[in-house]
Amino acid sequence: MDDLAAIRDLRFLRTDDARVEWEVSAGPVAYPAAVAAMEERVAQIAAGEARELVWLLEHPPLYTAGVSAKPGDLLDPDRFPVFKSGRGGQFTYHGPGQRVAYVMLDLRARRRDTRAFVLALEAWMIGTLAQLGVAGETREGRVGVWVGEAGPSREEKIAAIGVKIRRWVSFHGVSLNVAPDLEHFAGIVPCGISEHGVTSLERLGAPAALGEVDQALAHSFMSVFGPISTGNSPPAP
Repeated sequence: MDDLAAIRDLRFLRTDDARVEWEVSAGPVAYPAAVAAMEERVAQIAAGEARELVWLLEHPPLYTAGVSAKPGDLLDPDRFPVFKSGRGGQFTYHGPGQRVAYVMLDLRARRRDTRAFVLALEAWMIGTLAQLGVAGETREGRVGVWVGEAGPSREEKIAAIGVKIRRWVSFHGVSLNVAPDLEHFAGIVPCGISEHGVTSLERLGAPAALGEVDQALAHSFMSVFGPISTGNSPPAP
């Protein structure tokens, strides 16, 4: 899935022309506050009382444990706060320099297909990276986006995906490593995969400001999921 034609084949569009709200939080958002805001918004979307939302933010340094997390993969439990999460996946790190995108979409208005939704999220990340001069790829049997040649120690993860779907409305989402402190990942086995590392745009020699990354995210999102609407206040943390 490394060309634009393949990405277009994974589009996950609404059946109408409704726009997705697109919001960006300027400062770090505490993880519990973000989860509470997502829970409220997802309930409103499911009830038909609010529009779909993509929320871009940063978190202070922390680890989250998805529903498949193994206790032994938390290597340094005292390093940062650890939060249990209802999303899919295992342990991951969030922190400054990483763009987190919480994706609250109504799959009833798109496609009730969880696998196709995850593939669309990967296509979104690949399209974003392409605009920033980086070739991202998927790997059979592994969720997320990778760079480098396939094989042990020759490829690294640059974008992680962990979602939850309730009443066919999605939440949680994706994280893209822009310029985080990659040493912070050493306190966990990221996503339960020990034979490969993690990387960032900065380490790959493609540094970008968060504003530039956000523009690439918005452009790529529209090519996969459809039009967005900007300018409203983000969810209250």
